[in-house]
Amino acid sequence: MTCADETLPLSEALPGIALAVRRVPVSTAFENSYANGFRVQFLRARAPELALVDIPPAWLSAPVILLAPLAQEIPPFLIRNLPRRPGSLLAATPQGWLRRWDFDGRVWPTPWEAAEEILPLLDVLILSCDDLLPFAQNRRDTVNELLSRWSMYVPLLIATDGPRGATLFERGTTTHFPAYPANEVDPTGAGDVFAAAFLVHLHQHRAPHAAMNFANCAASLSIEQPGISGIPTLEQIQQRLIPLEKNRSHGM
Repeated sequence: MTCADETLPLSEALPGIALAVRRVPVSTAFENSYANGFRVQFLRARAPELALVDIPPAWLSAPVILLAPLAQEIPPFLIRNLPRRPGSLLAATPQGWLRRWDFDGRVWPTPWEAAEEILPLLDVLILSCDDLLPFAQNRRDTVNELLSRWSMYVPLLIATDGPRGATLFERGTTTHFPAYPANEVDPTGAGDVFAAAFLVHLHQHRAPHAAMNFANCAASLSIEQPGISGIPTLEQIQQRLIPLEKNRSHGM
């Protein structure tokens, strides 16, 4: 479900995927430039906020719902009013709630003011450590303190950390899962692949540690090809998957 203008060819870009698109005058659009490993980002256009009526009724009963805001377009009101049913999972990747922009559209990091309001409504939060470093003077110990505090509000919190792997927080208790070795070609979208793989596996097996291992494996495969061509099949993941007992460590 998204908001987009008529010119955005979503069906062509995502063949075979069911889409629900509310047509609006403009699509959310970012402009990125890179220099010396540093990204400067501008918000050039922003679609309107999503509303509950935009979501197809059948989708409201989906077994897994992932909220993935781009630019503050999913309000807390919508999340509070999503219907819940036993066995379903409601998750979020909060990157779009961690962005603000100035008059010229320059994007800057901003604290997640609604975190303690939204987190108790979720089953899973998945985010990157890099998303929080700007608020922590680039200190990883400060990031870990914030993650530990947030994890007391949500049953499962996952912090991905690129080649360092990912950490699962369960009400403050942490387990680290090393990254799989990979030949990196294009890291764009690896976090999205990780989130989708984790949630699907968790829904099917209800085993968070096994889901972490599965998602790490899927993400490692995704970066070895450009664009969406790197999204792995289940067979590819199973061929690379390392037994769980060999691929985790407790503590931070």
